[in-house]
Amino acid sequence: TNQSSFGKCTVTSVTATGDITLQPGTRVVSALVVAGAGGGAWNGAGGGAGGYRTCNSLSVSGTVPITIGAGGSAGTPGSRAGVTGSNTVFSTITSSGGGGGAPCGVNGLDGGSGGGGGGGTCGNTTVGGTGNTPPVSPSQGNTGGGSIGPSTTAGGGGGAGAVGSNGPGPYTTGTAGAGGTGTASCLSGSPTTYSGGGGGGSFYTGIGGAGGTGGGGRGAGPSSPAPGAVGASSGTSNTGGGGGGGTGGWPSPVGAGGSGIVIVKELNKASGMW
Repeated sequence: TNQSSFGKCTVTSVTATGDITLQPGTRVVSALVVAGAGGGAWNGAGGGAGGYRTCNSLSVSGTVPITIGAGGSAGTPGSRAGVTGSNTVFSTITSSGGGGGAPCGVNGLDGGSGGGGGGGTCGNTTVGGTGNTPPVSPSQGNTGGGSIGPSTTAGGGGGAGAVGSNGPGPYTTGTAGAGGTGTASCLSGSPTTYSGGGGGGSFYTGIGGAGGTGGGGRGAGPSSPAPGAVGASSGTSNTGGGGGGGTGGWPSPVGAGGSGIVIVKELNKASGMW
């Protein structure tokens, strides 16, 4: 006998925690698993993208539970760091939530992709959080950008396709670090990019960093014209995009992380030996 899969190439996108019931003949699937992203800091860096993992030949059948990771909340005046996103789980695949962005003078948090490091206004140089944490192969994400102190510009969160950019120093009216770019998937039928990092915030002077392609939110900056002069933006829902960092001015908005997603394609595939 030959153990075959007759999944009719059915594609299902899952955006909320629950169960997926596969076709009766499905035995093998391809899957994209994207975690929730980290939130941006109240006065600092962008959040890291949610972990991005794929599998092209996963043996699974019947009804399978799925957990969709929520995006981390944005930093507040009382708790300035962005919150790390939650994991997304499908069968044996777990993608790690993106690291939260760090406030002024603090290193970014680790995660699927690392959160950015806060602006080094105290004279210190900060670094972004480490991506691909815990480690898997191939990598699920990249390290966040830091800030070369002393500086008023924070780093961007890491993305699935690239590291976050550093905030320049010393004290500058320049642009904060951009979020790392995400990675494209064609599993849904058309190329769509997921897991972009959030842009860093720029406080006192300067321009907010751009969000990474793949749902990353822009960072806030007080200078005009600026992408984010009126506040940071949140990562796009169901993309795993990181939240943009804020300026530290109140009530200037700060970006929350975008939630994750699972896409499943049920394959027509023969396996084993006749």
